[in-house]
Amino acid sequence: MDFLLSEDQQAVQKMVRKFVDREINPYIEKWDAEQHFETGIIEKMADLGLMGSCIPERYGGQGMDYNTLAIICAELERGDTAFRTAVSVHTALNSMTLLQWGDEFQKEKYLVPQAQGRKVGAYALTEPNAGSDVTSMQTRAIRNGDDYILNGGKTWISLCDVADHILVFAKTSPEDGHKGLSCFIVERTFDGVSTRGFKHKLGIRAGNTGEVFLDNVRVPKENRVGEEGEGFKIAMSALDNGRFSVAGGAVGLIDACIEASVKYANERETFGKPIGKHQLVQQMIAQMVAGLETSRLLVYRVGWMKNRGFRNTRETSLAKWCACDAAFNAAVDAVQIHGANGYSHEFPVERYMRNAKAPVIYEGTREIHQVVQGEYALGYRKDKELRKYLPAWPFEKEEAVSRGAGGRS
Repeated sequence: MDFLLSEDQQAVQKMVRKFVDREINPYIEKWDAEQHFETGIIEKMADLGLMGSCIPERYGGQGMDYNTLAIICAELERGDTAFRTAVSVHTALNSMTLLQWGDEFQKEKYLVPQAQGRKVGAYALTEPNAGSDVTSMQTRAIRNGDDYILNGGKTWISLCDVADHILVFAKTSPEDGHKGLSCFIVERTFDGVSTRGFKHKLGIRAGNTGEVFLDNVRVPKENRVGEEGEGFKIAMSALDNGRFSVAGGAVGLIDACIEASVKYANERETFGKPIGKHQLVQQMIAQMVAGLETSRLLVYRVGWMKNRGFRNTRETSLAKWCACDAAFNAAVDAVQIHGANGYSHEFPVERYMRNAKAPVIYEGTREIHQVVQGEYALGYRKDKELRKYLPAWPFEKEEAVSRGAGGRS
């Protein structure tokens, strides 16, 4: 086992950290307070190649390995969860799904501009009455000649107001349960598509999250991803990628909690000495360090498996559960170390704690992942073969597409 980052990975980590310190950290308290999603950050991330980091060059990406995506997510979440979420949704949930399941037409039309950062992708699975219970969704897709007509609504959809392309899951044969779901690429410009962003969320206030409404939306059959009835498998394999990136981001949030707590513990004095000299403060910081190191190892193991083309559903579930729990616990302790000041927006830890709660819930709640791990251990759950898999890394060397000038158009 090689636990060292490659020179390329170190260079990306350094680049993203500088980007966060320059472009996000000076403004994030204001954006969070104003509940403002700064779309300019997406454009700047696109210019750096961060929107298509682990997409092969032939499809407009950077051709980096999958662990580089985790490194990017960690550094972005060190700034704020909102911008890690943007990469998680755009790259991991949408673009990597097209890379795995899309045909060449879909890859050329949709994946290439997304990997270049000229277009933004989103992922729409959750509904008001269908979260962990995916098969309870009500959105319908009815075949009509060479098209499908989609009706329904999705909720808690990140990038809902800014995405150009949305992967939408709908029932094509409701009587078939999870085998009756299909996946479609829906463009924002299609007639009948509308969105509404949420305000007054507990956390990730600087992000864009909300609802997607589908009113007799006509989608060409060429925009169906995979086969009809294959939507559940596509959705679950997409979540493997999304959960990996969420776990990677959690590592960055723990890192930010340690950074803020160590700084404060060395500056704040009580009873004639820095509070860092008190053993219970040391204990909280030690637990953060343990959470950081164990979470990072779990995440990098998943990236290693992805690089080699191994199925990683079980390992990804464990990494997502453990890393997100560790991040939330680190944020709670960071607030405690800051005392009353931790309850104020004058210090970043209160924002860390608010942001850290959402990943414990989305993309599989903590409780769902605990059940998943228990079922694997007991032999009740076994991974079934998929028709298509993510390509292993390094990717095959083929002619790369022109990157153009970068940025969105």
